Amino acid sequence: MYRTALRNVLAHKGRLLMTALAVMLGTAFVAGTMVFSDTFGKAMRDSNSKSYSDVSVQVVDRAAGSGASARQKSESGSAAITDATVQQLAALPGTANARGVVSGFTGVADKKGNLIGQFWAAKGANFAPGQDGKDPRYPMAEGQGPKNGKEIALDRKTADKAGYKVGDTVRVAANGPVVEAKLTGIFTTDDPVVSTGGTLTLFDRATAQGLLLEPGRYSGVVLTAKPGTSEDALLDQARPKVPSGNQFDVETGAKLKADEQEMITKGTDSMRTMLLVFAFIALFVGIFIIANTFTMLVAQRTKELALLRAIGASRKQVTRSVLVEALLIGTVSAVAGLAAGVGIGAGMQSLIGTLNENMPSGALVIKPLTVVVTLVVGVVVTVLSALLPALRAARIAPVAAMSSGDQPASQKSLVVRNTIGSLLAAGGLALIGYGASTGDTSGRLPVGLGAFLALIGVFVLLPLLSRPVVALLGPLLRGLGGTPGKLAQQNAVRNPRRTAATAAALTIGLTLVSGLTVIGASVSDVVDRAVTSSMKADYIVSAANSMSLAEQVPAQIAKAPGVVASSPMTAAYWELDGTTKSIAGLDAATFDQLVDVELTSGSTAALGKGQLLVDADVAKKFNVTTGSTMTVSYPDDSKGQLTVGGVYKTGGMLGPVVLANSEIAKHEPKPYISDVLVKGKDGATDTLKQSLKDATGANPVIEVKSKQDVRDDFSQTITFALNLMYGLLGMAVLIAILGVVNTLAMSVFERKREIGMLRAIGLDRRGIKRMVRLESVVISLFGAGVGLALGCFIAWAINGTLKSSLAGLTTVLPYGQLAMFLALAGAVGLVAAIWPARRASKLDILSSIKTD
Repeated sequence: MYRTALRNVLAHKGRLLMTALAVMLGTAFVAGTMVFSDTFGKAMRDSNSKSYSDVSVQVVDRAAGSGASARQKSESGSAAITDATVQQLAALPGTANARGVVSGFTGVADKKGNLIGQFWAAKGANFAPGQDGKDPRYPMAEGQGPKNGKEIALDRKTADKAGYKVGDTVRVAANGPVVEAKLTGIFTTDDPVVSTGGTLTLFDRATAQGLLLEPGRYSGVVLTAKPGTSEDALLDQARPKVPSGNQFDVETGAKLKADEQEMITKGTDSMRTMLLVFAFIALFVGIFIIANTFTMLVAQRTKELALLRAIGASRKQVTRSVLVEALLIGTVSAVAGLAAGVGIGAGMQSLIGTLNENMPSGALVIKPLTVVVTLVVGVVVTVLSALLPALRAARIAPVAAMSSGDQPASQKSLVVRNTIGSLLAAGGLALIGYGASTGDTSGRLPVGLGAFLALIGVFVLLPLLSRPVVALLGPLLRGLGGTPGKLAQQNAVRNPRRTAATAAALTIGLTLVSGLTVIGASVSDVVDRAVTSSMKADYIVSAANSMSLAEQVPAQIAKAPGVVASSPMTAAYWELDGTTKSIAGLDAATFDQLVDVELTSGSTAALGKGQLLVDADVAKKFNVTTGSTMTVSYPDDSKGQLTVGGVYKTGGMLGPVVLANSEIAKHEPKPYISDVLVKGKDGATDTLKQSLKDATGANPVIEVKSKQDVRDDFSQTITFALNLMYGLLGMAVLIAILGVVNTLAMSVFERKREIGMLRAIGLDRRGIKRMVRLESVVISLFGAGVGLALGCFIAWAINGTLKSSLAGLTTVLPYGQLAMFLALAGAVGLVAAIWPARRASKLDILSSIKTD
């Protein structure tokens, strides 16, 4: 029986090619993901480990995160790291060197005034020279380090990117006004900010403290131990000298390095998990192809298997022979997939380097675990997929099988199958509906479980669904293809299980693709409405790093030419009736010119009277209406009463509560300024935009955006995320296409006699090709249609669970994109049918008719 199984594999290698390719592609995705994540993780760990090469002990003040917060902490009497702290740590018996560190956000402008790089990777620090005038942390490749407030140094990559040379004037900004300074030095560094594509600007110590923190204050201290002093010993000496307070972290260099390595490992593990999810989706699609292939092979070898039973082979032997075939195919395909996966891993590493030249790279890492997992997954998936066809093969009655090659499913098996499918689908849909009705995150688990059950239920019911759905396409097929179209319809419904198994692969892909598209369109719609529907202002001015704008910015903007109305948009967090709420502040005088709110009661004029405007959700939760009062607990520990002056519809850019800036300023002298809203005399014009930029000193950190700019920024984010998901699902769709090709090719082999008869009675080669192509299109459209419907329903349910975090979220169906997906599925059917149709048209008439 084993020799027979081997001969069958060799005899049917052409028919098994697509199955082997499906397994190979799925396992290649798994292997490539593991190779890439291991390689990338090791390169990141090796790169970041250099950051602590001179650190024995590090003291960090977590409160010194930004200039504004640092000053506020200091004014409230919080402890800080000062020159005295650095001197005390330097005087420790085990300290060889103590370096005070100042760091914070610093944006660098290019020669056109635009921010270089991304705001989240823009850093400023202090140049800390030793007695020789050099800072070993930042060795100068050209020039020298900064010595006063009019000098800076830049890292080599930033200087090259902007075309700066020593002696040039460079514009930089932290959280305040723009600083124009002379570039005195260009340095090299292994700082992770620079090695990952960020910018690093060095100031002299006093300037760095003034811009990034406050005079005399440090973000932290780095200690280097003397020879013979361990890091732990130095740590014990340093702790008593650190100011008291929970804001200070004191750790050894080894611990910091270990923590960094662990963080990188967690990050790469998360990335690998995400990629493996899509790899297993591809393998899940492959299961249908493998099972379908072996089902058809068993059907084609019915008489052969019956003969084996008749001459003494037991059911177990027949089952084993089919499983041995699957084992051989799975092993060969998994080995090929492993080799291809190494190539995919190398390609992904190269792609990352192309997209970001600053990303660290290294030699490929191929762990034994990768090899074992890839081989085991490939073999197990193939064998399990072939198990059901193998069991069916063993049940074939020898006499019945030898008398006829057609073994239709029994009525009982169909009833059982359809009952199970109906129960699974109904249960899954019920769970999805329940999860959506919760309206919050508690519904995500029911929706996820329900989606899985519904998907399995639909797969089981696909044969039942295929007959009526394909029958509806009959008139269209006859109109498009005439007799070949009618034959294509009949072929598609002749074996509904085969049609369903082929379509199922496309159903999975289209369910995921359509679901992601609908969710993306819905989220994009609600954010667009939230940001722009209530905005009358022509421009929003904000800090690129999401920090508070400097105090002088609103006044600068108000004086800009072309501005007719403006208002800073501040943010405060106060307790209203015992619950902390976010409060948006705007100037009462210009509110109606800049913002459009849909009031259900009250008036916006209430803001000028010091009253609150609340949204419908707050009004409902606290049971308040226009004229009600709410108890307020202010940050200065005082309490008061505020009257509700109006209720507006939930959603929009304002948030849950609005109050006049003048009222907020009474209890928060330096409120957080998130944005400035601006209305222009002539609307949103390029002239006004440039005027606003000039008014803020062409600050590279400050962004001026119109409504359309805000829409475009967000749509780019959504589009990028969707394109990434589409790319990751591409492997599953490719495997689904292979499944259609495989099924059609094997179906042509099965129907050789039928095709020969059709040719003999007058159907030409063109008609045969048309028949096969239309059959492929019907199967593809059937699978895609079911996937689109299921994907849209699941997306609606997921949107239901997001309503608590995205007020005003509604399900938006992007009909154009969904129609395009359906059209692409039809095109996939046409492409998949090219080879099978060509093969069918070239069959010899006489030899086909004589086929047994």
